[in-house]
Amino acid sequence: MRRTGKVPRNDRLNGEFQKEIYDIISRKLKNPLITEMFSVVRVDASKDLSYAKVYISVYSTDPNKKDITFKAIQADAKKIRFELAKVIRARTVPELNFVLDDSMEYGDKMDKLFKSINQGEKRD
Repeated sequence: MRRTGKVPRNDRLNGEFQKEIYDIISRKLKNPLITEMFSVVRVDASKDLSYAKVYISVYSTDPNKKDITFKAIQADAKKIRFELAKVIRARTVPELNFVLDDSMEYGDKMDKLFKSINQGEKRD
């Protein structure tokens, strides 16, 4: 396998999909159910571009609002794909499968846990 210093095509497309999907959801969709702040954490498209997993993180202190926002994004998957086809220069635009990514919340929880452990050690 030759190394040319170039980023593999799939990685480039994943990055482009990530940026464009965020732009479509935040600017072009006018879904009133998307009320919470969110981010498109990562996109993993299959090599043949038939499907892609889109990892979404929703930031909310209210679990109900978080769930409503994520489900609204999931329900708009076909609209998002249609809009994506307008801006992406690829022969095929993958079917989008949205996955809730809670790694940011998990990291925040672990950070708080480590801080509390650290503070407990300092008292001794």
